[in-house]
Amino acid sequence: MTQVGIVDLETYAPERFLTAAELSAASGIPQEIVTDRFGLAGNHVARDDEQVSDMCIAAARPLLERTGVEEVDAVVYFGSHWKDYAVWQAAPAVQHALGIDGFSLEAINVSAGAPVALKVVSDMLRADDRLRSVLLVGASKESHLIDFANPRARFMFTFGDGAVAALMRRGYDRNEVLGSAVRTDGSFAGQVRIPGGGSVHPASRETVDARMHFLDVADPEDMKRRLDPITLKNFLAVATEALDRSGYELGDVAMVLPIHMKRSIHRALLAELGVDEDRSIYLDHNGHMSAVDPLFSLTLARDAGRLRDGDVVLLIAAGTGYTWAASVVRWGRSR
Repeated sequence: MTQVGIVDLETYAPERFLTAAELSAASGIPQEIVTDRFGLAGNHVARDDEQVSDMCIAAARPLLERTGVEEVDAVVYFGSHWKDYAVWQAAPAVQHALGIDGFSLEAINVSAGAPVALKVVSDMLRADDRLRSVLLVGASKESHLIDFANPRARFMFTFGDGAVAALMRRGYDRNEVLGSAVRTDGSFAGQVRIPGGGSVHPASRETVDARMHFLDVADPEDMKRRLDPITLKNFLAVATEALDRSGYELGDVAMVLPIHMKRSIHRALLAELGVDEDRSIYLDHNGHMSAVDPLFSLTLARDAGRLRDGDVVLLIAAGTGYTWAASVVRWGRSR
């Protein structure tokens, strides 16, 4: 099978840092709960005039300065649905701003997006020998979609903003993207959404007055009741399937990079996977950046020197809808 590897990665975090104390004051939730249970020392928040396309460009520019824009044949955006404009694609805007001569597309799967995007892009590169390299970009500005006065949205109070860019290349023999697995339970499709602004409830004075343009949960108790018994089971299922497709088992995993979640769920997931906490990254200074988290963490792990040649890295995520996904990367050269 044709090798597809990650040539380079880069992250971007907005300058403003919202502390746990500020999050506590905004939400009315005690600071110790924000810190201990939500797992946040704070997170980065984009300016009002700083859009997801801007953050993608900010992450991609230094990466392309190191690797060369002439090597890129396509741009794939995998970040937040909430972009600069409604019914609009960020990928062409990013491609144009970076001077890339190729094509662009979007592969969005909310918080499950990173492992899914790795699968989509690696499949593209293996299937089409005219493609050499693809620039993968994603960003989130979900912190601006949170109504702290809405207790139904409490599990989303951890949302922060940021971006990541990754250059993937066919025939590259380092940081190889191996197997992936995805599963969806569509019975949760109606639970998490922005009620106003779509075709069901077009934007109007009434939707604005009713605060329908923020993220909301239709029935939090029902979602929790049905989701809690299956979440870890589905995480484990996609992890083991992705590893099996890659020729590995759980015991081979050197590093697990999940989306940001409450500390208790993060620890329970690692225990389910049989991985110690020191073999993972917890984004307590970034919060949950929708699809961005796993690749953001992969960049942090690389920059901190925590990855060695041949390490098996599991990127794992779940997103409303409800989808669980995992992808495996063998870091560096094989041992």
